[in-house]
Amino acid sequence: MTTIHSRHYGWDNALPPAAEVESGSDVEFDVVDASGGQIDARSPREVLGSLDFARINPVTGPIFVKGAKPGDTLEVEIRSLRTSRWGWTGIIPGFGLLADEYPEPWLRIWDVDGSTATGIRGARVPVRPFPGTIGVALAERGAHSIVPPRQNGGNMDIRHLVQGVRLLLPVWVDGALFSVGDTHAAQGDGEVCGTAIESPMGVALRFTVHRGMTLAAPQYVVPAWCAEQPDPRGYHVTTGIAEDLREAARSATRHMVEHLTLRYAYSREEAYALCSVCVDLRISEVVDAPNWLVSAFLPLSVLAS
Repeated sequence: MTTIHSRHYGWDNALPPAAEVESGSDVEFDVVDASGGQIDARSPREVLGSLDFARINPVTGPIFVKGAKPGDTLEVEIRSLRTSRWGWTGIIPGFGLLADEYPEPWLRIWDVDGSTATGIRGARVPVRPFPGTIGVALAERGAHSIVPPRQNGGNMDIRHLVQGVRLLLPVWVDGALFSVGDTHAAQGDGEVCGTAIESPMGVALRFTVHRGMTLAAPQYVVPAWCAEQPDPRGYHVTTGIAEDLREAARSATRHMVEHLTLRYAYSREEAYALCSVCVDLRISEVVDAPNWLVSAFLPLSVLAS
């Protein structure tokens, strides 16, 4: 199996491919964490104040898939994800859903044992690895930031892209020029503090070109056997209500932070980080104008004694 190690820091259809593969090929990617290797298992909190943001969120690739043309679809089957023994979650000033309320840097290193991540007192977070950034080159020339998701995929942070899932990506340039990065050991829907449990990983993928199958944006297929099961202990759910969906999400998250600090005596930073790595934001309604409602689901097994 081909293994890819080369990395880049932006979507650019002028980049030379790291490899060319046939449709139907399996490829393994050696993916570094979202800090680009600037954080390791021994890093102190102070490292967040000196991060080189030009090295943030690198992706491994690109791969030229033979036969892929604009207007086609590239199917990416996630074959396996080989986790590391550690990961990190950070609150980076100026970044995150509640950035205005958390001006100071904060860092926590997690032990990842393959099934559970531990690093915050009393919390055992189930490991469910996936790539946060996964996509193909854009049609537009020049370098484009990795940070936002776009029609090419990119930094989507879809935590359901686990082993067994098939991601369907629109192809915008010849060969698709596929790359992957930002691997996470665990994350809640929303990744609200701006980071998940960020962890280096080995990612094995299978590529299939579907000629003439045209999509406007990414889609994905989750087989029943790899769909997430309900939490066996149930959930504590907070809600946020506002005329703007983002503000509703902020409110739901803020109320969950309050619950975690009052019920479990976590610091505000610990609570915010737990919201990012294991609490799921869900849109409960968007039709009853003028207010929309977002719910935040905390799986109670994470904090079971």
